[in-house]
Amino acid sequence: MNQNIKEISDVVIRFSGDSGDGMQLTGTLFSDTSALMGNGISTFPDYPSEIRAPQGTVAGVSGFQVHFGDRKMITPGDFCDALVAMNPAALKANAKWLKPDSTIILDADAFTEKQIAKAGFKTDNPIEELHLTGYNIVMPDITGMTKKTLEGFEMDAKSVAKCKNMFALGICFYLYNRPMDHAFEYLTSKFAKKNPKIAEANIAVVKGGYNYAANNHLFANTYNIKSSELEPGVYRNINGNQATAWGFIAASEKSGRPLFCGSYPITPATVILEELAKRKDLGVKTVQAEDEIAGICTAIGAAFAGNFAVTTTSGPGLSLKSEAMGLAVMTELPLVVVDVQRGGPSTGLPTKTEQSDLDQALYGRNGECPVVVLAASSPSDCFEYAFQAGKIAMEHMTPVVLLTDGFIANGSQPWRIPSMSEYPDIVPPVVTSIPEGEQFRPYKRNEQLARGWAMPGTKGLEHRIGGLEKDSRCGAVSHDPDNHAEMVALRAAKVAKVADTLPTQEVMGEAQGDLLVIGWGGTRGHLQSAVEELQAEGHKVSLCHFNYINPLPNGVAEILAGFKKVVVCELNCGQFAGYLRQNFQNVCFEQYNKVMGLPFTVRELKEHFVSLLK
Repeated sequence: MNQNIKEISDVVIRFSGDSGDGMQLTGTLFSDTSALMGNGISTFPDYPSEIRAPQGTVAGVSGFQVHFGDRKMITPGDFCDALVAMNPAALKANAKWLKPDSTIILDADAFTEKQIAKAGFKTDNPIEELHLTGYNIVMPDITGMTKKTLEGFEMDAKSVAKCKNMFALGICFYLYNRPMDHAFEYLTSKFAKKNPKIAEANIAVVKGGYNYAANNHLFANTYNIKSSELEPGVYRNINGNQATAWGFIAASEKSGRPLFCGSYPITPATVILEELAKRKDLGVKTVQAEDEIAGICTAIGAAFAGNFAVTTTSGPGLSLKSEAMGLAVMTELPLVVVDVQRGGPSTGLPTKTEQSDLDQALYGRNGECPVVVLAASSPSDCFEYAFQAGKIAMEHMTPVVLLTDGFIANGSQPWRIPSMSEYPDIVPPVVTSIPEGEQFRPYKRNEQLARGWAMPGTKGLEHRIGGLEKDSRCGAVSHDPDNHAEMVALRAAKVAKVADTLPTQEVMGEAQGDLLVIGWGGTRGHLQSAVEELQAEGHKVSLCHFNYINPLPNGVAEILAGFKKVVVCELNCGQFAGYLRQNFQNVCFEQYNKVMGLPFTVRELKEHFVSLLK
């Protein structure tokens, strides 16, 4: 063990290599180990957009960034303290994310003339070409030493090469004084049935990387990061898609309605369907439909039959579901549609993040067709807003769109596992009978303007549903103009009335000041970090971040009135800013937009906010 140990508060590491180099697994094992040590973590997996881009090219680079430290981490970090680059392309793609004086760990065996040229370098010296002076660069023969470690394991060359990521992991475990036990347990469990020898090989390589770094004094210092002070409880590391699935299961439990998910696989939403499919033991039913339209239609049918119905998708699938969403609005059935946003239009950047589906969620249906729209803002609070989406859908008998995005869906952070006693009961307006002699009125409304939820086949509650307009009294098909106007107004009023059940909008910081920063959804961590740093520097800046979008919560107008300037920050060309202009026409909204398939950085946000304060 290196005796020159420095105590530091936080570290950002970026693991990168070809999409087949196992960087996601490497990053996940390092992150989980840090979480088990009590560190706060935030991660950012960065996948290539093509399923299998040409090996050795910048387009094929896969990355995994983790920010861990002695407090709660709310962003995966702007720039990295350590970069692991398994080939020249990975170095080229990620050099721009290096902090000054950071550590670069390279696989010397991969820096061949052929691989350097394939990565698009103009010279045979990538380090000089990228002007990487002043960095701590180490270039062990990772591939070669992996092969040497596995001599005698009787593995083919391809299988041996797949283990090299574990050598890099061992080096990083040594550099940051991480125990190897969790990685060993994971590898043993993963390959216990398939091939225990693979687990033994990977464990040997992790040890090999650790021992190589220790015995060769690869680093002048190693680093230690203390545990964070988290709220007492049982924690696990969770990504946004897992949290979304579990939030739905919790809503099903608290409502007493069985959960049904009808979906079609699509990046980056597929994991939600996969997670739900694992929980047959909790009564969850899932259908992998033949397309997006079939997915939502099975969910609407399940809602009619009395299930808490969910369908999951991303932007292209949301457009395909739009007509059926109109059917759910007309029939006034509870349904949650999850849209894990990605870069568009069309296929766009399927593995990159964006917030460009907001207009589609708000308006992307024919006719006057309002739905409730929510947005989660971190991997762990996807659980909270999935639960709330289910609660609103079932209690108000309306479709709800839950927006997440690729950044928080794939990213992870520690999550305190809650007790279900912490969550309120969900009480849908289920109708089981009517007084003798009365006729069932399917569109009779309660104080929330929600109609009753009657299960098909219940004697005395027979009724018609469908896409044609319904009579507001008896529920029969109606073509009456006055009735149509009445029903359109009632459906809109029902959605608007949801605002009365929402928490009043809050502001982070003082209620008055020079600049109010507004954001929504998955940008919260970066916006909050930028605002907190500016507040610490003495600036009169506050943050107003939105999770409830349609309807907007109460109290927004009062917040807006307290600031000299207001800037709306979002990963699109200004969709939420336009929506706010419609609702608050007397306010001048500045915009700060980014459409690069990447999240904001705290640095760029601070620079822009300071420019607005001048």
